[in-house]
Amino acid sequence: MMTTTVTRPAPEASVRGSRAVRPARRRPGRVALYVAITLGAAAMVYPIAWMFSASLKPDEEIFTNIGLIPSTFDLSNYVEGWFGLSQPFSTFFLNSFLLGAAAVVGNLVSCSLAAYAFARLNFFARGFWFAIMMGTIMLPYHVTLIPQYTLFFELGWVNTYLPLIVPKLLATDAFFIFLFIQFIRGIPRELDQAAMIDGAGPVRIFGWIVLPLLRPALVTGAIFTFMWTYNDFLSQLIYLSDQRLFTVPLALRAFLDTTGQSSWGPMFAMSALSLVPLIVIFALFQRQIVEGLATSGLKG
Repeated sequence: MMTTTVTRPAPEASVRGSRAVRPARRRPGRVALYVAITLGAAAMVYPIAWMFSASLKPDEEIFTNIGLIPSTFDLSNYVEGWFGLSQPFSTFFLNSFLLGAAAVVGNLVSCSLAAYAFARLNFFARGFWFAIMMGTIMLPYHVTLIPQYTLFFELGWVNTYLPLIVPKLLATDAFFIFLFIQFIRGIPRELDQAAMIDGAGPVRIFGWIVLPLLRPALVTGAIFTFMWTYNDFLSQLIYLSDQRLFTVPLALRAFLDTTGQSSWGPMFAMSALSLVPLIVIFALFQRQIVEGLATSGLKG
């Protein structure tokens, strides 16, 4: 009797074949996706690249030659921009760094304490005050601008850094309070209970347990606070009038004269230099930024 043997392909071979077919089908879609992402990135990077290119062009060529490659490289814009105002531009960098550092310290201290109170402590009408705090996020800055200016003017703080620093010490940035609250809620309460058994109070629990574990969120809050303070223009324009106190955004505005000739080349040169600290900070701490947001329940 004659038997017929049917040879079936091995399961692994069929699986490999199906896996080999799938990338071929998905390849056009992925290519289109990569092309779209590349075009989007180029559209976002082009203005910055044009600014760096304009900083190397003479004034008469900035708006006539829209290409990225200057016909002649002119480094005098950087020299004129650095010494073109009443103060060297290093003074404005120093002012911005000092103001940013003070804002970082104030925000981290006050917002972390407020977040710990909302997340761990039980006090009267905690839910009501939390809702009020969250409601301030939706309140436009322009609504409180005139009352704040009137208050600081009566206190004699106008044309000083106090209106820009003191509010940071009073936990006025609800975004960072919410960021820290979300992170603290992820810390097990068993750690607090163990510390309470050892006789620790709320202050020691915050300093010994919560604060060290809050480090990723603190780093994220520090980076965002510095970047937002460094780039802030409106509040600094309102309260600062002495050029010796100017920060980088106000100094860049000083190159533009609405009644005379504007120094476009020096302004673009100093604008290019002003981006360097932010690029360096983001390059060094991008992992901490992502980690702080991902572990705080704010991702996506």
